[in-house]
Amino acid sequence: MTYLLSRTLVTLSVSLSLAIAGDWTDYRGPKRDGTSPDRDLPTSWSLTGENLAWKMPYGGRSAPVVHGNRLYLLQPFGKGATMQERLLCLDADTGKMIWEYRMNVFLSDVPPHRIAWSSPAVDAETGNIYVYGVHGSITAVNKLGKLVWTRSLAEEVGLVTTHGGRTVSPILHENLVIVSGVSTGWGEQSRAAHRFMAFDKKTGEFAYISTPGGRPFDTTYSPPIIADIKGTKLLIAGGGDGTVHAIKVLTGEPVWKYVISKRGVNTGVLVFNNQAVVSHSEENLDTSEMGLLASVDATATGDITAKQVKWKLPGFQGGYSSPVLDGDRVFQIDNGANIFAFDFLSGRQLWKQNLGTIQKASPVLADGKIYVGTENGKFFILKPGNDKCDILSSVAMAEGEQILASAAVARGRIYFASTNNLYAIGKKGVGVAPPPYQAEPQLQLTDENPFTHMQILPAESILKPGEGIRIRARVYDVKGRFFKEVPAELTLDGPKGTFSRGLFIADTAETASSGYIRAKWSNLTGSARVRIVPNPPIAENFDSIEPGKVPPHWVNTTGKFQVREVEGKKVLVKLADNAFTKRARAFVGPANWSNFTVEADVLGTEKRRQMGDAGVVAQRYQLALFGNHQRLELQSWQPETERTVLKEFAWKKDTWYHLKLEVQNLPNGTVRARGKVWPTAEAEPAEWTIERTDPMAEKMGAAGLYADAPFEVFFDNFKVTPLRAAAGPKPAAVKPAAAKPAAKK
Repeated sequence: MTYLLSRTLVTLSVSLSLAIAGDWTDYRGPKRDGTSPDRDLPTSWSLTGENLAWKMPYGGRSAPVVHGNRLYLLQPFGKGATMQERLLCLDADTGKMIWEYRMNVFLSDVPPHRIAWSSPAVDAETGNIYVYGVHGSITAVNKLGKLVWTRSLAEEVGLVTTHGGRTVSPILHENLVIVSGVSTGWGEQSRAAHRFMAFDKKTGEFAYISTPGGRPFDTTYSPPIIADIKGTKLLIAGGGDGTVHAIKVLTGEPVWKYVISKRGVNTGVLVFNNQAVVSHSEENLDTSEMGLLASVDATATGDITAKQVKWKLPGFQGGYSSPVLDGDRVFQIDNGANIFAFDFLSGRQLWKQNLGTIQKASPVLADGKIYVGTENGKFFILKPGNDKCDILSSVAMAEGEQILASAAVARGRIYFASTNNLYAIGKKGVGVAPPPYQAEPQLQLTDENPFTHMQILPAESILKPGEGIRIRARVYDVKGRFFKEVPAELTLDGPKGTFSRGLFIADTAETASSGYIRAKWSNLTGSARVRIVPNPPIAENFDSIEPGKVPPHWVNTTGKFQVREVEGKKVLVKLADNAFTKRARAFVGPANWSNFTVEADVLGTEKRRQMGDAGVVAQRYQLALFGNHQRLELQSWQPETERTVLKEFAWKKDTWYHLKLEVQNLPNGTVRARGKVWPTAEAEPAEWTIERTDPMAEKMGAAGLYADAPFEVFFDNFKVTPLRAAAGPKPAAVKPAAAKPAAKK
């Protein structure tokens, strides 16, 4: 059922893009399709000077973006214990550094050599730059290099990071900045899924979290494209569930999906004339061949079926490099660095040209030429024809210097990063400023356009008792276009609190609650998710939790942990029934806590002489017992081993121990993290077992638990205590723990 607008002409203003046509403000350029309108671009260059505007020692795997005379690049910085991700701002004409903004990597499974994966995105309206780190944080920085806002999605919604490091690049549309990834949050979002998350670009407020797909197989980095399909703006991108998804960009409403692979989809989608060209290089669902290139009807709804497939080429392994369109020709590079041309309407192969043996970067089309680098370390300038491809230039980098990211085209130059350097190809001096971008005309809604969707903002919140937030209800038409805010009727479903003049005010009781703010206006309904978590001190002994359940406001817990009765007492069990989820980090509370202690009782079981791992988390530091290694480790980023402190410790099976981690911000700007462990049957020792003072200080973060459970691991008596209230050594077992867990029933 829908609600019609009043019978008057209503003007709906679309966001006017203030970007310059030749700017390259995100990973795939001004139209998100790998093309640029720039002209008079170079046909050759050399490392010794020809058409080399400048070269700077800023390498990485991220693609640069350009806005005006500023170039931005996300890259690794430092080494070992000092390694970080760094956003660079350079003068696009000279390569001179203007400023840098550094970001720590924390509680991530990504190894050091794969950080700084995504590309920045620039908002032309505000000048803000958006980066998405491998630790799962989306961060906005202004044009002077100062923090505007940041959100830690791992701690807030259970975003998953993996060894591969694959991280999608942000994309901007109207008032939103949008990213995606695999997450396992709380409530109905506990199930692992590839989700699209949109934020108000100025404040960082959650606008929506969309879950259009199924169980994920991988993390992915498919660059999204925004396409106008018969008046509906769709965001189209591949997901970790082996599916290409199309959602309404302003609301997150799913429109169609095309399930194509048994692994995640990393390539971008090409859209033209209401057709979408998709690709991957993994196992197909309906053939024995690896890889697929296909064209589907982008006007479809629901699941794409064979009837909506225009053509497909099973066996084409284009799994990393995204396609680009030139008239009626599709250019795409396969994993073996062969560039192909296909007819857009039929899929017929027109030609093939070898460029190397390994490919990750996507081709860029500008001035009738293709610019692209290979993982073999060569940068090519190509002239595509109807029946062949001419190599105009092939420049080999230094030995071991790879090109993993795509190029950017702006100011009459080609910019690209290798693993060692950043290059600007073109004329030296002040770059060419292209003509101003022509803004889209305003759209008009009439009574022919019904309201079909209501969005409640903020879509996701975490509050402390007594804290308030303003609730807004926004309505959209059937094409996903925003019309206005409306005075919706609000009710509560789970969280404790009251409404007052458009505000939701959390109850002042020092108890946790979670659930939904439900809204109704006319015949439309919507909801927003809210958690209320008291500030420390907090304690959870699981006695009030029903067996088989978990604390409902904890993140990344449902399906991986459960409360169980053990000899008449309730404990929390990290389950060992799924190899894909045996390792998990559960978060409690907001990401801005600081200066506190986390404690818990832990017990490990043993089978076939193998034990799991168990730990506690405080302010983005982790103290963990490793069963097979029989040691205690204190760390903030486990794969970067130089910032891990370890000590041998004999952790006996089927025996309760108490872990205690204290993290404190020190006056000199560093952070001291220290931990101790002891059998719960004994008194707390006076001395700390392990300690580290961290110059790369993590000054805030949530509390939590950690477990890697090939076999079950047990927790009890979880506590978070602010340091001002922390006392000296004392017995930590709030209630007696069972000597040995009962067998799971």
